[in-house]
Amino acid sequence: MFDIRAIRDNPDAFRAAWNRRKPGLGGVVSDILAHDGALRKAVTDKQDAEKVRNENSKLIGRAKAEKNEDEAARLMVLVAEAKQTIETAGEQEAAAKALLDDILMGLPNLPLAEVPEGSDEDGNVQVGEPWGTPRGINNPKDHADLGEVLKSGLGFSQMDFDSAVKMSGARFVALRGKLARMERALAAFMLDLQTDEHGYEEVSPPLLVRSNALIGTGQLPKFEEDLFKTQRIEEIPANDGGNVSVPGIPHYLIPTAEVPLTNLVRDQILDPARLPLRFTAHTPCFRSEAGSAGRDTKGMIRLHQFNKVELVSIVENEEAGLAELERMTGCAEEVLKRLDLPFRRMLLCTGDMGAGARKTYDLEVWLPSQNTYREISSCSYCGDFQARRMDARFRKEAGAKPEFVHTLNGSGLAVGRTLVAVIENYQNEDGSIAVPDVLRPYMGGLEVIA
Repeated sequence: MFDIRAIRDNPDAFRAAWNRRKPGLGGVVSDILAHDGALRKAVTDKQDAEKVRNENSKLIGRAKAEKNEDEAARLMVLVAEAKQTIETAGEQEAAAKALLDDILMGLPNLPLAEVPEGSDEDGNVQVGEPWGTPRGINNPKDHADLGEVLKSGLGFSQMDFDSAVKMSGARFVALRGKLARMERALAAFMLDLQTDEHGYEEVSPPLLVRSNALIGTGQLPKFEEDLFKTQRIEEIPANDGGNVSVPGIPHYLIPTAEVPLTNLVRDQILDPARLPLRFTAHTPCFRSEAGSAGRDTKGMIRLHQFNKVELVSIVENEEAGLAELERMTGCAEEVLKRLDLPFRRMLLCTGDMGAGARKTYDLEVWLPSQNTYREISSCSYCGDFQARRMDARFRKEAGAKPEFVHTLNGSGLAVGRTLVAVIENYQNEDGSIAVPDVLRPYMGGLEVIA
């Protein structure tokens, strides 16, 4: 959420920032100020009425003790009117707060000044020169074509879309044999690199979370259509002695480990000596891809279920956060460098950034079959946007007022897309796949998947 006092004090800055996100969005500031004004008036009216009620309630007792029934009756009328005002103002307060929270919860974060303006990916800006040189591959094949031709020891396709579709529908895959092992090897390599060399603490988090966790990181309420929701039916005793079926508390499958990793610090006041906190996790991720119909329908680029190694950092302030963004992005880049996969870094524009981000770098890896770079990692600095929603704070020193921490998240990397990049960049003319040097220890010394 946002600091309502900051919006009150500098509404033009918020208008300008939201207009950079989307032209015209800044007009919402007028609605925010109107609901905030109604809320504050209701609170003031209620407090004034409570004061009238309390003061006159005391005077009623005095009037009755003095046998002044007329005065007592007059005061009782005032108390009754005050009680009615309290009830009405309370209802107005609740209504105004609900409207205000609904607006604030649905708004995106404020982009930093250095973020370029743009409406979509065409407005993104390349940072520096691309790393690595694409291999000269004659007539490169698509990863799906390569994977489906490769056979497992039992004779099945190692990238088996047909079997997955039969059991789960479109946008699922079953990896078999050496490709399944390579996916596992990639995840293990990434985790070892991030924990042993980059100082991230490995976490094995829940894959099912309640709505408050997703509200905390910003996926809810605005992006519910992109989530997979599950709800258990529970049996509870009925009045007639039997049971009745009722829906239990809903849970959501995580769209990314960012959600549980960032929520590790919710409702806490952290010791600044422990900051920065750095977490990493390898988990399945589940996304309905509701907004991407028709895109990347073939292959493993855009699946409903995929594996990812996530990076999350918790820091003190913006200065530390921007330095951590450079560090985190470098940690993700190191994976690609050691796999010898050509890539480039992109600074996302205001219209292509995730809703919770203030600044985002995307890493795009070279895919020979598409003759272009495709996203494989996204690293974002979120400021205190998520911390305010989670009430995650730190105290600079004993007795100081708690301040909100700042959060970051990034992919280190998307395992499935990294597998795609390895398959395409390491393909041989006979359809076999060379195993990158850094993965061979994780694959029993295997050099080629044939």
